[in-house]
Amino acid sequence: MTRRFRRAVLGAVAAIVIAVAAPIALALLFLFNEAGDAAVERARAVEVSRQVLDRSGTLLRPFPLTDGRWRLPVALEEVDPRFVEMLVAYEDSRFYSHAGVDPLAVLRAAWQWTRHGEIVSGASTLSMQVARLLAQPGARGLRTKLVQMRDALRLELAFTKTEMLELYLTLAPYGGNVEGIRAAALAWFGKEPRRLTPAETALLVALPQSPERRRPDRFPAEAQAARDRVIARLAAAGTLTDAEAALALAGPVPQARLALPARAPHLARRVAAGAPDEAVLRVTLDASLQARLEALAGERVEAFGSRASLAILVADHQSGEVLAEVGSAGLFADARAGHVDMVHAVRSPGSALKPLIYGLAFETGVAHPETLIEDRPVSFSGYRPRNFELAHQGTVSVRHALQASLNVPAVRLLEAVGPSRLTARLRRAGVAPVLPRQGAAGLPVGLGGVGLTLDDLVRLYAGMARGGEPVALRRAPEEGVPLVGEFLDSRAAWLVSDVLSGTPAPPGQGREAIAYKTGTSYGYRDAWAIGFDGQHVIGVWVGRPDGAPVPGMTGRTAAAPILFDAFRRVSPTRAALPPPPPDTLVAGNGALPAALRRFAGDLPLANGADAGAEAAPVIVHPPDGARVDLALGEAAAAPLVIKLDGGRPPFRWFADGRPVGGSERRRATTWSPPGPGFSTLSVVDARGEAASVTIFIE
Repeated sequence: MTRRFRRAVLGAVAAIVIAVAAPIALALLFLFNEAGDAAVERARAVEVSRQVLDRSGTLLRPFPLTDGRWRLPVALEEVDPRFVEMLVAYEDSRFYSHAGVDPLAVLRAAWQWTRHGEIVSGASTLSMQVARLLAQPGARGLRTKLVQMRDALRLELAFTKTEMLELYLTLAPYGGNVEGIRAAALAWFGKEPRRLTPAETALLVALPQSPERRRPDRFPAEAQAARDRVIARLAAAGTLTDAEAALALAGPVPQARLALPARAPHLARRVAAGAPDEAVLRVTLDASLQARLEALAGERVEAFGSRASLAILVADHQSGEVLAEVGSAGLFADARAGHVDMVHAVRSPGSALKPLIYGLAFETGVAHPETLIEDRPVSFSGYRPRNFELAHQGTVSVRHALQASLNVPAVRLLEAVGPSRLTARLRRAGVAPVLPRQGAAGLPVGLGGVGLTLDDLVRLYAGMARGGEPVALRRAPEEGVPLVGEFLDSRAAWLVSDVLSGTPAPPGQGREAIAYKTGTSYGYRDAWAIGFDGQHVIGVWVGRPDGAPVPGMTGRTAAAPILFDAFRRVSPTRAALPPPPPDTLVAGNGALPAALRRFAGDLPLANGADAGAEAAPVIVHPPDGARVDLALGEAAAAPLVIKLDGGRPPFRWFADGRPVGGSERRRATTWSPPGPGFSTLSVVDARGEAASVTIFIE
């Protein structure tokens, strides 16, 4: 018997002993050793990323572990069955028949080691890999391998095969800080692991064996070679057909790692902070709709300059559920202060509160939509409301006054119903108005002299859509305390909705069956549009988070077109508005009671109001000392709009002493500054009276 033959025989015997005796010895060992139980405890305590899920369970945003790793939980039914089939066939073909250690694999590895004097192939099962992933990083070698065998046997007793696979699919490394099949499928392919192609599956089977050296974004050649070896071996074993293998080999390898989902980031952050002990947080949002509206915000914000932002809020006013919430036009857009949640930022609502003023006037019998009211200069003890266009239309119907958003009629009606009643009804609607210096409400409240959020306005309009019934907006299934009573009579609420449903569509938009209102705050700082149909209510805000003006930006031209587009992205069809409640007075002016045909406060003017005398000119926009961002040098650059109140036409305008245009009768003009810096704008009227402001152009 030659020496070589004896060595082979001895090696074979040693291999058989190791293959058969080692698992038995280890099985007996861990029964008397608490170390094996530690692996089970670690498996039960595996930490996973916190998740915010939408109404159907779709991932909106995960949060990394404290050490920065992404490790998403996964159930076996959430993984493509073909992936599981290919993984088991490639990594551990006898996974379902062994008890954690595969004696035949140990025998093969030991025999090859004996014959070649080195390790040719490993004997690790998927269970042993789970044991290794659960253990603290340590030394390699025979002792470490025996510990893994012991822990694998113990894990197999504590968990089912399905649970063992789920542990592997949660812990397996896929390069960098990505762990688990779910995070890997999202990071490398931008998809959940429910539907993977054979090429994608082969790469994800190959990556955990050497996750850093095979990272597709850093070593694409190595990644493709490893993937192709998996494909070839599975084709040879019959797991893949020749056609599937050929198609998989031709498939590309991803060249870059993708960001994990971050839908509704502001809401997700707020919800997670409010429930720090919850691993899974469910909200009422619709992930698909959220994605469409985030895309809309990103598309439209470019038109308003590099520092502008945009917010959109969508709710079902029948249930109060929030379906989409876009807090900014990009969380990481630093120039736009994208981290600031503009859905909950307190801003001036401009004219967006007018519908409630008119609703109170209808409820108290002060006016009806067909009541005639005067739109002309007036002073309320020194307070002189001005129309946005600084012109007056004379005698108009209340319907027209609201649809055209005339300021003077709105303040006249507010003076009649009382500002304190307006703020009290806001609170009854679940809205918390922020008054200047926390003082008493005055007439300026009706034109935006109060602080509200987009969330407040959507809540208010949802209540009007529900016939004056308060609506508690809900973002989580169990969230929200129902509000009782009503903040506006149902007939008055319907009349307001009827008026708003006739508001002309914004420029370039087709007619939509929605009731909506726009608002523009003083100095072009905020542009609003809020509307509803029979099912949904949507609010849009556009502006700069830092409160700087965006010249020329109005609710009608900036926010309203986005509102109409948002409605189309919510649904291609509109839910009909409800019919009028019983006993609602629907009639023309001639059929109204005599007391409602003309607003009683017109003649004589009430409570100290007096006809406005011709006053000295005052430049009302831009205000003195303002910093105005005209986005100079950008595609969104626009001329500065200058507006005047009072004075006798014609007017002569000057910028830094140089004439702007010719003599004009209009109380507004435009000027394109030559560059940034301080400028002085002046105007002289026909009587020689002058006004000026100094501003800084950014």
